[in-house]
Amino acid sequence: MPKSKMLVAVSTPWASEKLAGPLSDLARRLHADVLVAHVAQQHDADESETDARQRGQQTLMLLVEDLREIGVQADGVMLFSENIAKAILNTAKARDCTMIVLGLTGRGVLKRLIAGDVPSAVIRQADLPVLLLPANWEGTL
Repeated sequence: MPKSKMLVAVSTPWASEKLAGPLSDLARRLHADVLVAHVAQQHDADESETDARQRGQQTLMLLVEDLREIGVQADGVMLFSENIAKAILNTAKARDCTMIVLGLTGRGVLKRLIAGDVPSAVIRQADLPVLLLPANWEGTL
């Protein structure tokens, strides 16, 4: 039986720190490897591409290293795109992932409408299972 692969999209170091435990539990139960993805984007007009890249690398490495320490096969991939959902979906397909895991931010509905709602776009366009983790969620999977 081929091994499963979860693509876990993370946007902040906080998300990376919060997800290691639950993701390692899920990966073990599914006998899955984990591909951690971050789509780098400049947050402010003053931020350089180098700053965005460094922040993204920090975000990736926190989760990849934590998962590896726990004994889960994990790799990271830095993505660059204006369309975050499309970058996540294309990467999941190209890397033969069997599931996508996304964390929800604490942003309200209005902020999501203004800034764009990546989880909704991924769900609408995905042809594989998508697991959403609420921002205030503290449990195990």
